[in-house]
Amino acid sequence: MEGKQGERERLRAERQAAESRDASADLARKRRVQLLTLAGFAAAAVIVVVIILVSQSGGSSSSAPAKTAGAAQVEAELKGVPQSGTVLGSSAAPVTVIEYGDPQCSSCKFFSENVAPQLIDSEVRPGHAKYEFRPFLIIGPDSKPAIRAALAAGDQNRFWDYLQLFYLNQGPENSGYVTDSFLTDLARAAAVPEIGKWNADRNEAKWNAVIQQGSSQADSFGFTGTPSIVVQGPNGQKAIGGSTIPTLDQIQSAIRAVS
Repeated sequence: MEGKQGERERLRAERQAAESRDASADLARKRRVQLLTLAGFAAAAVIVVVIILVSQSGGSSSSAPAKTAGAAQVEAELKGVPQSGTVLGSSAAPVTVIEYGDPQCSSCKFFSENVAPQLIDSEVRPGHAKYEFRPFLIIGPDSKPAIRAALAAGDQNRFWDYLQLFYLNQGPENSGYVTDSFLTDLARAAAVPEIGKWNADRNEAKWNAVIQQGSSQADSFGFTGTPSIVVQGPNGQKAIGGSTIPTLDQIQSAIRAVS
């Protein structure tokens, strides 16, 4: 039988061994926590890097917004319909639908998006009527460079592509959005063949007379707003203008009346 001294030494050794085991277990726990924390930081860092790369690349090509909206839509609307200057449709069509408008006009934008496509499909594409645009600038200073750019595109038979795209990308009136960069982006989206020629043509002095003539004609019909419509045919002409936007029914009725 061990004495009291031996028992005390045995108990002390057992206590030291237990403390050593506890210390080892605590150290192991701390190391696991450190490793898990480091792993969390690493995962977070990877997520941040992915977010930065995605934002810098603009995301996938399918979700990135186009610089100029609506190019495919306009191409589909006008596909197969001949253009010559500001006239859309066959030159042999017996009736001419003339729109007096302003590229900056929000009512013209509504007309171009909601009435013009139906007019083109039902009357212009089949050859019942041709569709012509004449400037009637009533909004403000940004209207002039806008129509000059569209008229210059018409010199390369892309007037209607350009005008329809302008309306789809129209900004607030006279807010300064009609910049050279904006107009050039539209020309490219409208597939104007020679951008250099278009860029020189839009500054030609000849457009002053075209703009003035359009305004004078609109005034002669008593128009005070845009868009306003004149339908001309073998049996006379009908003017459609006033406080409301012309409807497809009104235009088709006028086409039948003058045909």
